[in-house]
Amino acid sequence: MSAPKDRETGGAPAWIWPTATLAGLLVVWQAVLTVVPLPAWLLPSPSAIVTATWAWHPHLPGHTLATLGATLAGYGLSILVGVPIAIIIVSSRFLERTVFPILLVLQSVPKVAVAPILLVWVGYGQLPKILIVFLVCFFPIVIGTAAGLNSAPAEMLNLVRSLCATPAQIFVKVRFPSAMPQIFVGLKVAITLAVIGAVIGEFVGSNKGLGYIIVVSMSQVNTSLAFGAMALLAILSIVLFYLVEWLERVLVPWSRPEDLVA
Repeated sequence: MSAPKDRETGGAPAWIWPTATLAGLLVVWQAVLTVVPLPAWLLPSPSAIVTATWAWHPHLPGHTLATLGATLAGYGLSILVGVPIAIIIVSSRFLERTVFPILLVLQSVPKVAVAPILLVWVGYGQLPKILIVFLVCFFPIVIGTAAGLNSAPAEMLNLVRSLCATPAQIFVKVRFPSAMPQIFVGLKVAITLAVIGAVIGEFVGSNKGLGYIIVVSMSQVNTSLAFGAMALLAILSIVLFYLVEWLERVLVPWSRPEDLVA
């Protein structure tokens, strides 16, 4: 599938303009710091960030994979748990009124406050990071799935019921396919939060990952390396987001009419 094009900008690929804008901002950033030099520990220039990050390049793949592994593991766990729970909640008005408020209360607890408790319970390593990612991603996935299941067209539901369809057939043929666009909305929100959850876990207690690099670099007042790690985290989030969006285009083509035309 070719890259989407923006008709309002002469048919150029959609990624051209944000990329050009980002490049322009980096050029302005570098130029301003050249004219008004600030201490590198306060605000490093893009060139200093690249230099400091490159100096760590032998170690970056391992730390990036550690963050990516925790992100994907927690994200996958939140899907395996969140989607069935949303289905159960939607299937019962009683559960919707009793379980959903409890989930809302749990979501209101700051995950930074939960992270130290998880370290006490399960120790250091990847497991607490995975659990924090799970907690961060769980609620958006439940909300997206529940909203999608409740948005099935009433006319279609009445039609299949008139044809004597069983509840299982109604769910498989109507409710779940209709919910897929909303489910992917929750999945796309959750994947960006997943990286944040992994970094929270690395901040609190870890000896590996991009969040760990940020902690170490700031303890050494190496702001340039911290910015480099943050840039890698941003790239990781963007790649994962567009990967989920690509899966949506493949699995739910009816949610984007322009894809069907293309």
